[in-house]
Amino acid sequence: MASKKTPLYEEHKKNDGSIVEFAGYSLPISYSSINQEHNTVREKVGVFDVSHMGEFIISGSDSLNFLQKVTTNDLRKLRFGQAQYSLMCNENGGIIDDLIIYKKRNDYLLVVNASNIDKDFDWIKSLNNDYNCTINNISDKISLLAVQ
Repeated sequence: MASKKTPLYEEHKKNDGSIVEFAGYSLPISYSSINQEHNTVREKVGVFDVSHMGEFIISGSDSLNFLQKVTTNDLRKLRFGQAQYSLMCNENGGIIDDLIIYKKRNDYLLVVNASNIDKDFDWIKSLNNDYNCTINNISDKISLLAVQ
């Protein structure tokens, strides 16, 4: 199976990015030397294409209660525009994945690890039997940049 490409893949190639496969995606690992890029991030700024990450939208009147069950942190503390690092656990308390949860106006955005997109989505969907909420996997519809 061929690697997936983020929407910025051609830009990475055009700018001589050294492309490797990671979590099923063709991603740049570097453009110059590790030391030069490290110093640039420390002294100025670096922008990283993390479009390979998974993104789910959780919406509906029971979204908060549902996510309180699915994740380990208290989401009632989140205000619009804030994010929280959290964990998803199985029924025995074992960690399934770590994730970031963003509180939007009327719903939540979950960002999960690229290699766990399908597994995480299936797990979350399996827990949604008693809640009035909708779970949408929008991973292939958006891009994500990280600024450091």
